[in-house]
Amino acid sequence: MGRGRASGWQGEALISMNLECAMPRKHEFFRGLLRGVIVLLSMLALLGAGSPAAAKAPAQAVGDHTLWLPLVARANTNPLHTGIATYYYATGAGACGFDASPSDLMVAAMNAEEYNNASYCGAYVHVKGPKGTVIVRIVDLCPECKAGHLDLSQQAFAAIADLPQGRVPIEWQVISPDIPGSIAWHFKDGSNQWWTAIQVRNHRNPIAKLEYLNGSGQWIAVPRVSYNYFVQTGPGMGVGPYTLRVTDWYGNQITNSGIQPGDNITVKGIGQFPPGP
Repeated sequence: MGRGRASGWQGEALISMNLECAMPRKHEFFRGLLRGVIVLLSMLALLGAGSPAAAKAPAQAVGDHTLWLPLVARANTNPLHTGIATYYYATGAGACGFDASPSDLMVAAMNAEEYNNASYCGAYVHVKGPKGTVIVRIVDLCPECKAGHLDLSQQAFAAIADLPQGRVPIEWQVISPDIPGSIAWHFKDGSNQWWTAIQVRNHRNPIAKLEYLNGSGQWIAVPRVSYNYFVQTGPGMGVGPYTLRVTDWYGNQITNSGIQPGDNITVKGIGQFPPGP
């Protein structure tokens, strides 16, 4: 690296000397100006060489996990959606494949047009209605709902409107609330070394991608299915333990190692995503 930089300076000095020899003495002012421009461009080139635009911040590693925080430019807020809200008798379970959560029914179903193969599953959404606001977690799919429509639990709807209204205009936006604990890895019932289905749980930000490290040291992206599991088959992931890497919508990554698979079990992970925009 040092060698490349030195040769760059030598080339710039040679260009400067040639230009000076070619210019008459009466152009002293212009020669000095040109020399200054060459020095400035050289300094900018050196600074640029040490700061690639796509670089990531150093990984923060603790024990058997790593959290990558990307240095990328992005909008400082998630999109604000407008639409309508209705309500249903939710349990916390549904198309996203989560367990029922009777102690936490601030949940909702995403409309079919924006469900997007479970990409919103587990996301937290701030909803504003005529009476107030509420934060819900996406756990289900509303098949008949159009874009912008959220089908809220009865409890969540009551926080933004009177229940007899049944259908009200809303604004909603994905957010990154503070949540307790680390992410978790849930293995679906029937998971084995040939057919491995993993669901990421307790995540602050929406999930974009899940990968595992194979025996050759390559990261393999695991396909996501509509019921919110990442399913690897043909070949499967093997007997384990696994090294898994999950990426959120904003490019942040968490890597956990030593994840031992099982049939219908949840393995507590290490690390949590930082707040999104």
